[in-house]
Amino acid sequence: MTKQERVTFVINTLNELYPTIPIPLDHKDPYTLLIAVLLSAQCTDVRVNQITPLLFAKADNPYDMVKLSVEEIKEIIRPCGLSPMKSKGIHGLSQILIEKHNGQVPQSFEYLEELPAVGHKTASVVMSQAFGVPAFPVDTHIHRLMYRWNLTNGKNVVQTEKDAKRIFPEELWNDLHLQIIWYGREYSPARGWDLEKDIITRTIGRKSVLNEFIKK
Repeated sequence: MTKQERVTFVINTLNELYPTIPIPLDHKDPYTLLIAVLLSAQCTDVRVNQITPLLFAKADNPYDMVKLSVEEIKEIIRPCGLSPMKSKGIHGLSQILIEKHNGQVPQSFEYLEELPAVGHKTASVVMSQAFGVPAFPVDTHIHRLMYRWNLTNGKNVVQTEKDAKRIFPEELWNDLHLQIIWYGREYSPARGWDLEKDIITRTIGRKSVLNEFIKK
């Protein structure tokens, strides 16, 4: 297969498997999504979805969030890990949203990435899922699969994002990044991977990856 044929195969397979795409993190507006994505760093979405209702019951907007102390936030989100950094980030960004953005989450990569504890990936998820702006947030699943599928050299997530944006049509980015995440979890995980179930890697996978699997 040519590279373009491989890309088409990926798109078609993912559309067949995920005609409707569930959103991994429960939220009701851009602010609750921003907080959920921030909490998801080095934490499973399942765990985040268990913790956010407890946090949002006390504060689901920046005005109520700043009334909580950093310590109170930290206690609630402790099960998500990295709670000292995340609680400071949540309190700090809520303060900035009030002071600089009228309590609203800004619809801009630049402003989002200025917020404490918000990196490029978090900003990309918010822009994509909250505002529908084309973005391609690369998490560990996407990074791993793009390498397995021989669509990037796997050097780092920055390179993987560039490659994904170059080879996939822009109007598909917002759906595709979610479809790839779900596919990675269900069919192509890092651990307990069964190539028989993983039709995409089995069909277009990088030779070294396939050989490595066969050796095992």
